[in-house]
Amino acid sequence: MSEGIELPESHHLREDHPLILPVSLTISIMAVFVAGVSLLGHRAHTEGLRLETEAASRWAQYQAKSVRLHEAQGFSDVVKLVAPLNKELGEGLKEKYAKEVEHYEADKVDVSKEAKNLEDERDLTVRQADRFDGGEAFLEIGLIICSITLLTKRKGFWLVGVLIGAAGITLAATGFSLY
Repeated sequence: MSEGIELPESHHLREDHPLILPVSLTISIMAVFVAGVSLLGHRAHTEGLRLETEAASRWAQYQAKSVRLHEAQGFSDVVKLVAPLNKELGEGLKEKYAKEVEHYEADKVDVSKEAKNLEDERDLTVRQADRFDGGEAFLEIGLIICSITLLTKRKGFWLVGVLIGAAGITLAATGFSLY
């Protein structure tokens, strides 16, 4: 009694529309751009995190140098008080701690410059990542709008999708021109 489901033949399903092939190719190309821009964004975010960690490490090093500097300055002050008791030993200790103070002051400056440079590099990388993320979003929106063309068979969706996708590519490309 049940005859089963009757499937239409393939020629009934086939709709030849002039937009299907170009829109399908456009969607495929945009998908490749989405993947590439997405990868660039992920890499930029990872690099930003690496630079942030390195900068934080430099600031921790800066703090350690500051502590050592203050210790050396304290010992130097104590030596100045005690030096008159043993002039020969006092002079040697004065020189030793004066050199240490000088050393730590110079080190602090160098480490501070390194940390600031790393933070500047991190800020640039984060701005690049933002551009890549924005480009990815535009590309994805353009891709979706292009796919609406396949459902509606209206060329306007395709053109709008291509324009939004092109804006995404342009935005992502500007990530390379930042400095």
